[in-house]
Amino acid sequence: MIVLGLSAYFHDAAAALVVDGEIVAAAQEERFSRIKHDERLPTQAARFCLERAGLRMADVDHVVFYEKPLRKLERILVTHLRELPRGAGQFTRAMARWLTKRLWTQSEICRELDCSPDQLLFCEHHLSHAASSYLCSPFDDAAVLTVDGVGEWATTSIYAARTDERGSSIDAIRELRYPHSIGLLYSSLTAYLGFEVNEGEYKVMGLAAWGEPRFEEEIRRICRIEPDGALHVDGDYLCYARHATKSFTPKLEALLGPARVPGSPLSLPARTDDDRRFADVAASLQKVTEDCLLSLAREAHRATGSRRLCLAGGVALNSVANRRIVEEGPFDEVFVQPAAGDAGGALGAALWATHVVHGSHEGGGARPPRRAGLGHAFLGADYDSDDIERFLADCRVEHVTHTDDPSLFAAVAGRLARGQVGGWLRGRFEWGPRALGGRSILADPRDPGMRDRVNRKIKYRESFRPFAPAVLADEASRWFALPERIDHLTPFMLSVVPVTEEGRARLPAVTHVDGTARVQTVIAGSDAPLAGLLEAFRAETGVGVLLNTSMNLKDEPLCASPAEAFGVFARSDLDFLVLERCVVDKTGRSLAA
Repeated sequence: MIVLGLSAYFHDAAAALVVDGEIVAAAQEERFSRIKHDERLPTQAARFCLERAGLRMADVDHVVFYEKPLRKLERILVTHLRELPRGAGQFTRAMARWLTKRLWTQSEICRELDCSPDQLLFCEHHLSHAASSYLCSPFDDAAVLTVDGVGEWATTSIYAARTDERGSSIDAIRELRYPHSIGLLYSSLTAYLGFEVNEGEYKVMGLAAWGEPRFEEEIRRICRIEPDGALHVDGDYLCYARHATKSFTPKLEALLGPARVPGSPLSLPARTDDDRRFADVAASLQKVTEDCLLSLAREAHRATGSRRLCLAGGVALNSVANRRIVEEGPFDEVFVQPAAGDAGGALGAALWATHVVHGSHEGGGARPPRRAGLGHAFLGADYDSDDIERFLADCRVEHVTHTDDPSLFAAVAGRLARGQVGGWLRGRFEWGPRALGGRSILADPRDPGMRDRVNRKIKYRESFRPFAPAVLADEASRWFALPERIDHLTPFMLSVVPVTEEGRARLPAVTHVDGTARVQTVIAGSDAPLAGLLEAFRAETGVGVLLNTSMNLKDEPLCASPAEAFGVFARSDLDFLVLERCVVDKTGRSLAA
């Protein structure tokens, strides 16, 4: 059974290929097009997936789209027509998109990917999310909670999922419908705080740590949370269904104060009353979001009786909330798939067709085996050492090639310990938004000035944003106060945890202002790209921790190829660049320069 999953037309379009139950490849279109959050049909990502497996489109049994376009159009028509004449501008804008492209999704997929209508299947949006988490988890049975902005109609869904001798099932239990959405509220307040929607939510989460939740009562006027997690949003404060470019109303600004102008200065620690107010609004929003998700998790447990929880949807990338669910929720184990947002829907759609549609007795035919957990997130493209050597030679770039990994790791660890900052490209690139060691920028977390240097001179991004630590699992508890039951989240950098007293003293570059860090654990001796380097850095310094952030500059996608990595190196203050076993030094990066 060969299944290609697709997500597209909103943000983070992606393709994923599942062959006989095995995830062979998965990638976002942005990694190839170099357009951040590219929403277009993922033709290049789909082509990569097929080429990775040595397949043609004619070999594919099903191409599965991650949502049902006509049902989504129904929601847009109904909700926009209700708002007329106020929503005329937004209605016109939405119809222009649908009548020129989205209404013809099936035709475009067939034309651009050279497949036939007989190969096509469509999966509901939230079911794709649910499948992406549960069918990648190590659990036989689980409650599944999906939370995002909105799919067709659903904004939040609870499922009961099970795999047994009859196959796999994912059954809907409850759902919350548009416009009542914690995801849309978070996005609207992201815009209020002056950040780009579907991009700036991470910034809001980082900003929240600088504030106090003194606007919590005001946020709760906008959205009322019931004890069972149900949410009621007051539409007088939000206008995403009736305004072409704005998602909040003057009433919201009357409640919280004037919105921040995008791109205007934001100084932290707060220098002005407005700086303090924006940080406090972010903290209040974060607190309400966490409370909502915790209530939903408890309701998922009550409704299913399961001791295990799978989270999916863009809100599942809120790593602070994830920790609260682990610590305060009723579940023994919690799993989040690394591409929890819309990109992950492509993988979920492929797994749903494989294991739910064709993995049951009713589906007929041989049942593909369900694999035991995702294991790792390195599902993108890799690059042959010979190709890297040719690229560097063609560009006349001076470099040193190490003959083995131990010598490379020792050399790089020494550079990092001396205060240098390096780019790191090893193996296949990551699935999801986090850099986990395939395409990373690395630095010494012990240097108190390192966070500001990397933010200002390398990433060119806001100074208040934190950096994550990658840590060897066998010493993680020395530096970080890891809760029990968090083992499924930390390998994918999906939970924020407190830093220990020793960690705060010795790891200032990865300790956020509130004394926390978004941790990635790496098992020593494993084949993870960072394992050997972390061990070498520990041998050099006594500390098995590195500052790890994504190899890209502000407003650009994560690097995929050696050429893109070299571009980041050349345009930033990076000291060196590792491309597999080749090391390029800034002092003599190009003979042609």
